[in-house]
Amino acid sequence: MESLSKLSHDPLQHTTTLPSTLLSQQLHSIFLELLSFSAVILIASIEAFFILHQWKPIFHFLFLCSFTLFFILKLFLSKPPPVYLVDFSCFKPPSFCRIPFSSFLENASLFQFHDAESLSFMAKVLTTSGQSEETCVPPSFHYIPPKTHLRESIKEVHMVLFPIMEDLLSKTNLSPRDIDILIVNCSGFCHCPSLSSIIINKYSMRSDIKSYTLSGMGCSASALAIDMAQSLLNIHRNSYALVLSTEILSSGWYSGNDRTKLPLNCLFRTGSAAILLSNRKEAKKYSKYKLFRTLRTQRAFDDKAYLSAFREEDSEGNLGVTLKRDLLQVAGETLRSNITVLGSSVLPLSEKLWHGVSILWKKFIDKSSEIYVPNFKTVIQHFCLPTSGRPVIREIAKGLKLGDRDMEAALMTLHRFGNQSSSSLWYELAYLEAKERVNKGDKVWQLGMGSGPKCNSVVWECIRPIIGESKRGPWADCICRYPIMAVD
Repeated sequence: MESLSKLSHDPLQHTTTLPSTLLSQQLHSIFLELLSFSAVILIASIEAFFILHQWKPIFHFLFLCSFTLFFILKLFLSKPPPVYLVDFSCFKPPSFCRIPFSSFLENASLFQFHDAESLSFMAKVLTTSGQSEETCVPPSFHYIPPKTHLRESIKEVHMVLFPIMEDLLSKTNLSPRDIDILIVNCSGFCHCPSLSSIIINKYSMRSDIKSYTLSGMGCSASALAIDMAQSLLNIHRNSYALVLSTEILSSGWYSGNDRTKLPLNCLFRTGSAAILLSNRKEAKKYSKYKLFRTLRTQRAFDDKAYLSAFREEDSEGNLGVTLKRDLLQVAGETLRSNITVLGSSVLPLSEKLWHGVSILWKKFIDKSSEIYVPNFKTVIQHFCLPTSGRPVIREIAKGLKLGDRDMEAALMTLHRFGNQSSSSLWYELAYLEAKERVNKGDKVWQLGMGSGPKCNSVVWECIRPIIGESKRGPWADCICRYPIMAVD
């Protein structure tokens, strides 16, 4: 993949020819407009002819049928094509980035930022987090004191995004210039020029590429980016969309002693993912999944929810993210609103009826009775839950009536790689693939929850057998050791 970063930067080469995908999109749009205009003129002419010659009502009836048939045909032609997940890649942090608990705490004590109580608190967070001693942080955190300036953050961008970009293009036999849509999400680090511009510049991508950078969206950003890519692919046909998800940690270390801001120092770890989507007809032949459903809900309109996770300065001017005590309650309410809407569209009628009857029973007959929680496992076989911490994973699984095997991917991802923010969902899917559990026809639910607060669901349907993934990807050297059931 060396050639990817060495493509010519000649602007004339990029702009003198109209890309075939753009041309086909324009021709398709022009065709639909001409078809609509011609049909309206034809129908109006026929109706005028019938009225002038006082023809029988049967002819008006035939006209109405033709008019209806036209709109059905137009609806069929304008229906957006399905969106496919061609493939994805996850970043495997280099071994020199590993940070055992003892090294983390020793370094933190030498930073001279934190008092003894803060160090003791962070030690407790680490030991109860569900993480192993193999998680990684960026090189900047291995210095004393940590290097948190802009240059280190840019180095981290290069380290986590370039390798997965090249790996994904290599696996799919594509060139950077084949990409029509680029979306990069990173919550805490917002650079100028944007992260998407860094990628475009590095790989000399096309001048007409539609690029977007999402920031401030939290751990749900990757699922949100998939929803955004779907909306763009519904408009731009015959296209490839590339989503890059990461969290740049170098500029995010909290150097104060406010306990509500310290947990993020301990929980977030290095990771990134690259996802290739397409709406091309031929993509069905070689893609892994078809996008079945996306759903976005949020509660930013509520002050209590809005302030439950908030980036702000402490009393001494140190910047960090405050996690309020009612965060879990807010997360539960946000999740409930999302799964209620999702369940109404994907669950079978029997589950909807049981749920509805239980609500009426509780409201009018027995107020002490429990509301029936629908069984999502009747339609969804695999679950990728937020890796916000072991207690959060278990609470979400309990609320959805999921078993140990259903939350295994989330717990093992947290154990091996830590909380990698938005990209964790893809390490979980990679775990399921490495275990060869995803079969053709299975559905996978990726559930992302982030600050705002917001909850985003993405449901995929597997469209081909997935084998051989245990020998490549982030789990290649350790999948045989998992699951580790003694994570408690």
